[in-house]
Amino acid sequence: MAKHGEPHRFGVSPAEAEVLCVFVHGRTQSPEDMLEQVIGRLSAGRIAYCLPRAEGNSWYAARATDALNDGTREALGASLDHLHGLVEDLRHAGGREKPLVIGGFSQGACLSLEYAMKFGPWNGAMVNLTGCRVGHSTDDRPCADLDGMPVYLTGSDLDPWIPVSAFAEASEALGRARARLRCELFPGRTHQASEMEVAALDAILTDLAVGSRPFRRVAA
Repeated sequence: MAKHGEPHRFGVSPAEAEVLCVFVHGRTQSPEDMLEQVIGRLSAGRIAYCLPRAEGNSWYAARATDALNDGTREALGASLDHLHGLVEDLRHAGGREKPLVIGGFSQGACLSLEYAMKFGPWNGAMVNLTGCRVGHSTDDRPCADLDGMPVYLTGSDLDPWIPVSAFAEASEALGRARARLRCELFPGRTHQASEMEVAALDAILTDLAVGSRPFRRVAA
């Protein structure tokens, strides 16, 4: 059983925050990578960030597009339980009910999507930068009713980890789960979080911090 590490915390304290955010790193990455590549580029204020840390820098060994097997199910389940514990701790530390954004990049985006399908929806939004569902469409996977929860999902035609077909399947799954879905595919974008994707996350956090529903503004 994986023993994931202590998360990196950033921003204001949960008690002082207007919005809570859990942002999950990708395969072979770290919370510090997410701070450099995504979170540190945001301008939204009064946000408490929790950046989880995977044992061995990965949440499960298989590719997201591989069929589920016993090993992947066990590792995925353990990572989802770990993430759930961090979310509950952050909510408790925040005091009163506050908007929550859960998201990630690459494998972290996939883990976040599976988290929503198992534990969603929540008050806030989900941001999946280069993500898809884990496993095949024929696998037995949970599918929550997301009841209009705002979700931002991105991908690229050149991404070696999340092909367009997996991005499309995730879009369909989120649509069937009744997410309020905004999808963007960036032709030619390599495996990274682009300036527009970071700006979209920033806009979602800013909207929630001032009490507005996400997607009222559009990234330039």
